[in-house]
Amino acid sequence: MEYLPNILFAIALFLGIGFFTRNVRKLSRNIKLGRDVDVSDNKGQRWKNMARIALGQSKMVVRPIAGLMHIIVYVGFVIINIEVLEIIIDGLLGTHRIFAPLGSIYDFLIGSFEILAFLVIVAVVVFWLRRNIIKLKRFLKPEMAGWPKKDGNLILYIELVLMFLFLTMNAADFQLQQLGADHYTKAGAFPISQFIAPLFNNLSVSSLIMLERTAWWLHIIGILCFLNYLYYSKHLHILLAFPNTYYGKLKANGEFNNVAAVTKEVKLMMDPSADPFAAPAEDAEEPEKFGASDVMDLSWVQLLNAYTCTECGRCTSECPANQTGKNLSPRKIMMDTRDRLEEVGKNMDKNKGVFVEDGKQLLGDYISNEELWACTTCNACVEACPVSIDPLSIIVEMRRYLVMEQSAAPTELNNMMSNIENNGAPWPYNQMDRLNWVNE
Repeated sequence: MEYLPNILFAIALFLGIGFFTRNVRKLSRNIKLGRDVDVSDNKGQRWKNMARIALGQSKMVVRPIAGLMHIIVYVGFVIINIEVLEIIIDGLLGTHRIFAPLGSIYDFLIGSFEILAFLVIVAVVVFWLRRNIIKLKRFLKPEMAGWPKKDGNLILYIELVLMFLFLTMNAADFQLQQLGADHYTKAGAFPISQFIAPLFNNLSVSSLIMLERTAWWLHIIGILCFLNYLYYSKHLHILLAFPNTYYGKLKANGEFNNVAAVTKEVKLMMDPSADPFAAPAEDAEEPEKFGASDVMDLSWVQLLNAYTCTECGRCTSECPANQTGKNLSPRKIMMDTRDRLEEVGKNMDKNKGVFVEDGKQLLGDYISNEELWACTTCNACVEACPVSIDPLSIIVEMRRYLVMEQSAAPTELNNMMSNIENNGAPWPYNQMDRLNWVNE
């Protein structure tokens, strides 16, 4: 019975990390469904981008209030969870505050953790007020109804509870230290929880131990549950923001990628020695599908983008099409891509790792033609994203599919392309009449 708590802790830790590993493998499999793309270039610049954008939060502070609050939560939550290492060792070995011999260093760390925990609570309350009382417009868009709204609030509640459990655990521990209870040697500084401790003045030593142990267990179990909740939440960006910013686009925002098959055909047309009517060689590869109609047609980097989306709505709030009432939200494009990818993943789970055609696709069932053609390709969404997500690249790929595979371009675009073909310019004027305006 003496080692029962240690055994129970080891089981909880094994189950928590095991389930998390299972979800990570599923996540990796889903992302790898995308087309391969070479992003091995400019490693130095990629590391700099990751350090500046993901670690340094450089694009978050463009909006100072939200940026500052996010940095507090980000830094606080990450640093406070350094204590999880001590909790894990204590839980497995049956010790209590095993790092206490560090002395003044340990006091400084615990004191810093407490101040950060308090700041996290303040920031979380501010975020909750912005979402639910102030009701910022970008949190009230149609795609944020239902689960996305609940998920955003649920994350705030979880963070709030974890911070309060941390401070309650420390307050009870501080009180036990003052009473000289066995196993609770004086260690750590408690600048915040020492003000909570007086609430427990009337509790006996046994009751305080029960309170401290309960808060300790709930805190670590809560962290393990939160870790596994990430896969089902927009907060997956806590893990994916780093690889996403590393593999982010390095080219200028206005530069689009060329389709290799089209480039090859154009070069062939420009080659005076080539026979444009020659039949393809017997061993020639079948032409690739132009553009994308489903998630498997997108690159794995674009699928990584979808999973990294924080649903913050900065892209949509900057989108001129959305601002003028068009049926386009870059955030919805990313959310729809992720939802379709999850649907494909569940299909594979049910069919032993093989995707069975379900009669659905990203284009049409999730994203409409109207949304795609509302985009002005201005790159405002790409510029605004705090974690280097590129919604425009997905829009362009699906437009390519509509134009090159289905000949489903809007009438205005078809007219422009006809004019270019016939007149050498987008305008409906004969080439001989181009300079008539000079005479006026």
